[in-house]
Amino acid sequence: ILILGSENACEKTSFMFLRQELPVRLANIMKEISLLPDNLLRTPSVQLVQSWYVQSLQEILDFKDKSSEDSGAIHSFTDTVIKIRNRHNDVIPTMAQGVIEYKESFGIDPVTSQNVQYFLDRFYMSRISIRMLLNQHSLLFGGKINPAHPKHIGSIDPNCNVVEVIRDGYENAKRLCDLYYMSSPELILEELNVKSPGQPMQVVYVPSHLYHMVFELFKNAMRATMEHNADHCIYPAIHVHITLGNEDLTVKMSDRGGGVPLRKIDRLFNYMYSTAPRPRVETSRATPL
Repeated sequence: ILILGSENACEKTSFMFLRQELPVRLANIMKEISLLPDNLLRTPSVQLVQSWYVQSLQEILDFKDKSSEDSGAIHSFTDTVIKIRNRHNDVIPTMAQGVIEYKESFGIDPVTSQNVQYFLDRFYMSRISIRMLLNQHSLLFGGKINPAHPKHIGSIDPNCNVVEVIRDGYENAKRLCDLYYMSSPELILEELNVKSPGQPMQVVYVPSHLYHMVFELFKNAMRATMEHNADHCIYPAIHVHITLGNEDLTVKMSDRGGGVPLRKIDRLFNYMYSTAPRPRVETSRATPL
């Protein structure tokens, strides 16, 4: 992806790669969607998601036999990629709503829960890879360069400042926490750069991916901290320790939100389990706070 997005980025090369790669990825996940339990597959939300994938696959296949020397076809392909990317913006909340609809109508038995868990793991991982490819092509060849990030290669930052992204995630989660609880825990951040002591922590990464992860973790940590310490009105800080080694980056986040009972540990990463009350879902399908 970095090579395709380098200074000598070639729209034709990207076109030839994506018109072969995207149909394979779309078809694979569509096959898995079709194997879902019938009652889940019949929910309006899952049917909507399925229709998006069908339409996107059909649109990409229209370019299968187009000449890579046809500049008009290449420009049209870029427009189609942008349209597909935008169409799939709400895939995550829509699929989540489908699971909620199924759970409320039919309940969940252990076997079905395990099958849905397996599917969603693969589905969301597939979506990340597909969206990454769509984003790279759209950002590089869509004609709209982000002036705020001129050195980005598409969505990739060759010098992603880890601390800045984490602080940004904290500040936005803090803003939500202040709105909901009228207060919020402070952040204590420690950093250790083993690779380049005294230098900013920089890695080749997609800042939006890192931001999404830490933002969600901060929201969880803040809710637990605020609710666990509500009687005392003293909210312990959230500690984040960042270590950059020669081969990897580690981010450790800890809070004093009461922890999780041992009997619930196995359920923490189950899509159908949450310690929070079910949020109200808007008709716009926007992700609830």
